[in-house]
Amino acid sequence: MIRLIATDMDGTLLDENSQVPPETFDLVKRLREHGVMFAASSGRRYKTLRRFFEPVANQMDFVASMGTQVYADGVLLDREVFSTTALQRLYQVSSMFDCLHMAVYDEAHTYLLDDQSAYVRELDKDLPDAVRVYDLPSPDVSIIKVGICREKPEQIMDMAFVLERELSDCFTFLPSGSQWIDITPRHVSKATGLEHILRYYGIDRQDVVAFGDSMNDYAMLRYVGHPYVMDNARYGVKQIAQRVIPSNRKHGAQQVMAQILAELEGERA
Repeated sequence: MIRLIATDMDGTLLDENSQVPPETFDLVKRLREHGVMFAASSGRRYKTLRRFFEPVANQMDFVASMGTQVYADGVLLDREVFSTTALQRLYQVSSMFDCLHMAVYDEAHTYLLDDQSAYVRELDKDLPDAVRVYDLPSPDVSIIKVGICREKPEQIMDMAFVLERELSDCFTFLPSGSQWIDITPRHVSKATGLEHILRYYGIDRQDVVAFGDSMNDYAMLRYVGHPYVMDNARYGVKQIAQRVIPSNRKHGAQQVMAQILAELEGERA
């Protein structure tokens, strides 16, 4: 029995124009009426995610900022903040490589540690409210999200390996899109965020469907009982899929949600 659906956003739930297909909102409402919860799981921050889902934002849950902000039923379940000391180590290492450009985020701002022209606006890396800074924000600024932009797509695996080799005791490095690396504290991921939500509702992870397309979805997909992966997904996540579904351009996640809903309504008929 499916009791919760969790989904990535870019390349998964969103269409090719980075918009929520309008049928999604009705599906969320009707699934909830049948006892199936819905959670958006994304690198985007909580306030941004709520704007995407404004018609149903009070009827769903959120694993935001790669798991550092977790909300269920309107309740803040977890909020993780990056260690200042760890960020200083990351900045020192990334500064060794002229192809790496670091950005850190609090709940309202994006702090760019290089010239704005060095950053690629890709998918959720739209750099809202960007501020150019010449050093890390002071410790009284709560950093909830970190990303590193690479100048060339072919550098992604090399630089992710280098960063993991240097700083694996503090962080996990997750290639995202073609030119970004998402960074989380070592103990935080979309999976740990989802775990908080399941504990809140008393849901077993075997009763969860998750949709994803990228390596930053890997932990979440491995965690749930039903990992569904988009046809446009990266090779690595396709290998762990229970099922490969139509691409985000074809609204594949919404198709599966509609199938689950139809099965539930058939049971009640």
